Amino acid sequence: GKLKIDIKTKLDPKAEYKQIFKEGWRFMRDFLYVDNVHGAPWNEVYQWYSPWIDHVRHRTDLNYVVDIMSGEVAIGHSYVSGGDMPDVDRVPVGLLGCDLKLNKGAFQITKIFNGERWNPEIESPLGLPGINVTEGDYLIAINGKMLSSNTNPYQLLEQTAGREITITVNNKPTANGARDILVKPVSNERSLRYIDWVEGNRRKVDELSNGKLAYVYVPNTSGNGFTSFNRYYFSQQDKKGAVIDERNNGGGSAADYMVDVMSRELYGYFNSKANDNRPWTGPIAGIWGPKVMIINERAGSGGDLLPFMFKKKNVGPLVGTRTWGGLVGTWDTPRFIDGGRMVAPRGGFFNVDGEWDVEGIGISPDIEVIQDPKLTSQGRDPQLERAVEEALRLLETQEFKLKAEPKAPIRWKRPEGYDKDN
Repeated sequence: GKLKIDIKTKLDPKAEYKQIFKEGWRFMRDFLYVDNVHGAPWNEVYQWYSPWIDHVRHRTDLNYVVDIMSGEVAIGHSYVSGGDMPDVDRVPVGLLGCDLKLNKGAFQITKIFNGERWNPEIESPLGLPGINVTEGDYLIAINGKMLSSNTNPYQLLEQTAGREITITVNNKPTANGARDILVKPVSNERSLRYIDWVEGNRRKVDELSNGKLAYVYVPNTSGNGFTSFNRYYFSQQDKKGAVIDERNNGGGSAADYMVDVMSRELYGYFNSKANDNRPWTGPIAGIWGPKVMIINERAGSGGDLLPFMFKKKNVGPLVGTRTWGGLVGTWDTPRFIDGGRMVAPRGGFFNVDGEWDVEGIGISPDIEVIQDPKLTSQGRDPQLERAVEEALRLLETQEFKLKAEPKAPIRWKRPEGYDKDN
């Protein structure tokens, strides 16, 4: 039968902290992608920092010391996180997927993030059909509690995420004539604001280029980035060129696939007798005009490798600021005894000339553009605007035009005089 055991383990935090620190020191020595710990005097480093552990009073203190120690290696991706932390009783707050501002003593809805509605994975509390809330309306009450200029609306939204609530809205800052609406707040607006930014950029590129350029955002070179690249790239094959935006690229391993797709060469056509007789290209899928990539200092790892390959393949120019410069792997460093983590980076990158590359260097743009705070505060995006300008300039000499179908071939043959036989 089942044996019920009630066991408790007595833990000495100080002893555990010392063990974790030593494990971290050993991990960096034994798992780092090179054997010299980047020249750091590693035995001395242990002597420098091990006395600090006697003063650790919280698990976050320990992470701080381990992080400082690993910093002596001078390498990216040496993340330190987690561990046996105290439980924190958090109060979840529901969010309506909108921006509010105080106007005439009431909270006015200045922007609604509708999630574009075509994406079933993004929930928009105020963007659903039939909700009938518009930008400019006022939020008068939440669950019957009236709002005023002295009320924090998010305090009334505590514990409402994922639950149906009633909000009272009006097209004026009074309760007279207001209407009650049933909505379900979300716990996080990140996806809503992300897709709004991406789609806003796509529309801006379309407007600035008069419909000539595609906009493709690559949030990372992992699963989500692979999906985003394929979705936006192949759906805009009617465009004459493309702006590839990899700013804030969080990394991953799909950079080579993306560059392979973007650097495809046209080899020919297959004619079509359907519709307007537009021929099929071979390869069948691609954007054949000029391409410009936007980079910034928050793009790293796979976000470094993507522009590195883009540049090596001469796909097009890079616009923006130098990338982070962190191109090493993060796999197979063991966890600490309490579940915490420290990464001893693996798989350093070296180029075809046999030199360590990208890590600690980054990828520099061909055209440097700084995001001027004055312009960004006005809703402008200098890097995006400059990328469009460059792509349009290249389009003047690199515009792709489909070849016209040649005259129908005559392949029927018979020997001369065949008509006189018999």
